[in-house]
Amino acid sequence: MTKDHHDDTDMTPAEVQDRIWELAKKIDICMFTTWDGERQRSRPLSARVHRDQHAIYFLVDIEGHKNGEIERYPFVSLAWVDSGGHKYAVISGKAKLSNDRGKITELWSDWDKAWWEDANDPDIRLITVTPEDGELWDSPNRAVSLAKMAFAAVTGATPDMGDNAKVDL
Repeated sequence: MTKDHHDDTDMTPAEVQDRIWELAKKIDICMFTTWDGERQRSRPLSARVHRDQHAIYFLVDIEGHKNGEIERYPFVSLAWVDSGGHKYAVISGKAKLSNDRGKITELWSDWDKAWWEDANDPDIRLITVTPEDGELWDSPNRAVSLAKMAFAAVTGATPDMGDNAKVDL
């Protein structure tokens, strides 16, 4: 675990790790970003966050550009946003695409019925992301943020917008 020189927090690296995992689990939908060799591509996906397994899982369809992108360029970025609370978490790591039917069945929920009939659908694939590092922006609520920005604009001071830190996961 390293503390980046851009960190702006009193939190310990362990506390930052805890907060990143907590926000990822709470927010659920993340922007899942891959690289196609020329450009980054992002799409919203529902994340199954399992810190105890040091993994984040996604159920995806067998079709889709992201699958080929992951096979060629496995390093991905996951970004969660709680815009109402001004809280943001990003996790980067290696992704692997598989057809692990046992894990797919274990992760299956009723929400997945929007895409597939049941966990036995042969078109479901599993993406497993193993986190390597993460970054946190944990700001106060909107009213407090606006007040701090207004005060900074009047005084010329830099506003304290909350915690920002980068850690290895």
